[in-house]
Amino acid sequence: MKILAIDTSNRPLSVAVLDDATVLAAITVTVHQKHAEYLLPEIERLLAMAELKPTDLDRVVVAAGPGSYTGIRIAVTTAKTLAATLNIDMVAVSSLATLAANVPVEGALVAPIFDARNQNAFAGLYRIKNGVPTAVIADTHTDVADFLAAVNKYGEPVWFLGDAANFSDLIATTISAATPAISPWLNLPQVATIGLLGQKLTPVSDVDRFVPNYLRLTQAEAEWRAKNPEEDTESYVEKI
Repeated sequence: MKILAIDTSNRPLSVAVLDDATVLAAITVTVHQKHAEYLLPEIERLLAMAELKPTDLDRVVVAAGPGSYTGIRIAVTTAKTLAATLNIDMVAVSSLATLAANVPVEGALVAPIFDARNQNAFAGLYRIKNGVPTAVIADTHTDVADFLAAVNKYGEPVWFLGDAANFSDLIATTISAATPAISPWLNLPQVATIGLLGQKLTPVSDVDRFVPNYLRLTQAEAEWRAKNPEEDTESYVEKI
């Protein structure tokens, strides 16, 4: 199975091309966030390096949030377009789960965290089972202190990844069990892992109607709803 894996849901831009479990080409860039400008050229470049054409692909796997609104939209729109035009499968994976998969320790509890500002975060708690992250606390947009209190109830060591360093003091004072030290590279999505996870998941049944996992409203949407509490919030486009 020829797979294209993409992730622009946060600061890194990551693309990989796989043939089953073999990684043919991969790149992760963290020095800029011009994902809209660089994503398609990188896909084209990596396919050429792997000596593949777009029509050779069998599946596109995308990290579909949570994370940056703009970043998520870029990756998901690209994946939907490729899946539709090439008539191939599209698989969506959690951006938090892809980080959790970086921990190759069977039975470990892993808490990937993305900083959402103002002491809020996108976070989830996963247990590694047979090498695959399984959700224990579902991905959520939450107050960091509340999330850590929920994690602490498990009474086990927890691997904190992503932007966890931004909350290191709070983690140290909240989590009673020892937290393992990690290498910095574990905080970055390993895009080949996204492709491998996507091999085992069921493809999206309706690509056109697929909606990313934003987990919160944009500021503009939140302000509009606050000012218009009686208005219908269903998609206007959907009604048409």
